[in-house]
Amino acid sequence: MLIAIVSLTACNEEETKYTLYRNSMVIPNGRLHVATFDANYGDAQQSASYNNENCLIARDLFQSQPDVIVNYWCEKGAFKE
Repeated sequence: MLIAIVSLTACNEEETKYTLYRNSMVIPNGRLHVATFDANYGDAQQSASYNNENCLIARDLFQSQPDVIVNYWCEKGAFKE
């Protein structure tokens, strides 16, 4: 039973994370890790919403810098190569 609870907790934690990626001028189709947002903020739904919102804010701030020519985007989940 303890293993089931730990497994469920890990699944919920994974589903609340969001990761910010970018490409580069050298690797236009690349997925370069910038940051992972994994705050525990209330229940799983609140945490997911909070982390997604913060990822989107960071994306917009990075993307809006003058002369930025790479793309930034958020994906649900922890960093994946």
